[in-house]
Amino acid sequence: MAKRRTLYITQFDKERLEELMGVARFFGGSSRADLQDLEEEMKRAHIVSPQEIPSDVVTMNSQVLLCDIDTLETMTYTLVFPKDADIDSGAISVLAPVGTAILGYRQGDIVEWPVPSGIRRLRIEKVLYQPEAAGDYTL
Repeated sequence: MAKRRTLYITQFDKERLEELMGVARFFGGSSRADLQDLEEEMKRAHIVSPQEIPSDVVTMNSQVLLCDIDTLETMTYTLVFPKDADIDSGAISVLAPVGTAILGYRQGDIVEWPVPSGIRRLRIEKVLYQPEAAGDYTL
């Protein structure tokens, strides 16, 4: 397993993600593994203001270039809230395993998570767009 890296989340994203988890739990999602995984990641995150987030960190609505370590396949995703997810256009939910895995990590980091066939490993090659770096502090 890869060394756990420092995880960053903006205060704005934290508040919206906590609201998302609260609504999901209210409607019967208290035992959902995706919510539990996201909650665990958020517990260990460094919470910073949107103006303080490093520009190479994956935040909500960031577009990232990922590389599968094992296959060398590259893919581009935009990390979104579940209501905006559309895999065909590359918009991946923060509640999807890859979405939860990349949230808060930096360019160059390798993220891992278990899949039925073993461990999936992706490297964050580049943060192509980050709202906070572009001055979009409430996107």
